Amino acid sequence: MKSFVYKLVWLIVVVALGGWSLLVLLYSPALPTPMRVSVAAIVGAVLLTSFFRWRYRRWLRVVTLIIFATIGALWTSLHPSNNREWTPDVAQAPWGEIRGDEIIVHNVRNFVYRTEDDFDVRYEDRVVRLSDLSEVDILVTYWAGKSIAHIMVSFGFGDKEYLAVSIETRKEKGESYSAVNGFFRNYELAYVVADERDVIALRTNIRNPEERVYVLRTQMALENGRKLFLDYINSMNKLRQHPTFYNTLTTNCTTQVLRHVWAFGSDAKYNWQILLSGYVPEYLYENDTLMPGLSLDEIMERSLVNSKAHAVPLDENFSRAIRVGVPQPPARGRGDRRW
Repeated sequence: MKSFVYKLVWLIVVVALGGWSLLVLLYSPALPTPMRVSVAAIVGAVLLTSFFRWRYRRWLRVVTLIIFATIGALWTSLHPSNNREWTPDVAQAPWGEIRGDEIIVHNVRNFVYRTEDDFDVRYEDRVVRLSDLSEVDILVTYWAGKSIAHIMVSFGFGDKEYLAVSIETRKEKGESYSAVNGFFRNYELAYVVADERDVIALRTNIRNPEERVYVLRTQMALENGRKLFLDYINSMNKLRQHPTFYNTLTTNCTTQVLRHVWAFGSDAKYNWQILLSGYVPEYLYENDTLMPGLSLDEIMERSLVNSKAHAVPLDENFSRAIRVGVPQPPARGRGDRRW
């Protein structure tokens, strides 16, 4: 019985740590790409042997623990950086200068796209006033299926200025996004502050096939919206000094929005609708954040902006034009803790 329990415990250790170790070797940048499969195969063989060849358990156990310690050291040696050869769309990190009511937002992206890969790079400075904040919208974009969407937050300042904030992976040149790689420290976390002619029109007018983009106008109290915007600015400034890794599960476009919402004391909860980001509209609706008196289907139908984005000019009136007909609920009262 004692031997059985010992073997069971060892099996759990080997399966748990071994599985994680093999994934680190295969998908993290801890090893050069050409070495990953061969090294993982060798480690896998040793781990299997350490369990099934029980008569050699002592030295195999030592070897296995050394392997785990070595891979753990490789993992902890991976550090995020702001100094890499970034792709142009995330090359210049945004940051802000807070001067009382006035905020200067640097490196606002406003690219002019001919195709998704052919564009004029334009980063600009924008000046906004917190006292002008008039609405906070959630942008939800779908590109395949219902379960997964990209979530952005857009801040409107008196119908004069709309700044959309997108939380993404900061990819290096030649790098492409993979959800699996996103678990294993392959990407730094990036904030993109952009003109809506960039982040919305890119998805509706340029990408092929186009993404479905919904502008969900919220009932967020303006006092909370100002706190939310300041929390975004502070996080951008912090990230500029202290980079961090993106994580597909824990540090992504949706979980980060939720963390920012907590900045004004919101009691919004993490649940499966945050994990499966395509269900964020249901989450917002169930938390009484969207237009009262309408069903979610009605709100979604009227909030889809693709046809309007195709029809209106890409000028300074773009953001206002695509919101025509989109339900806009009244802002909540001062200090409301909900979204």
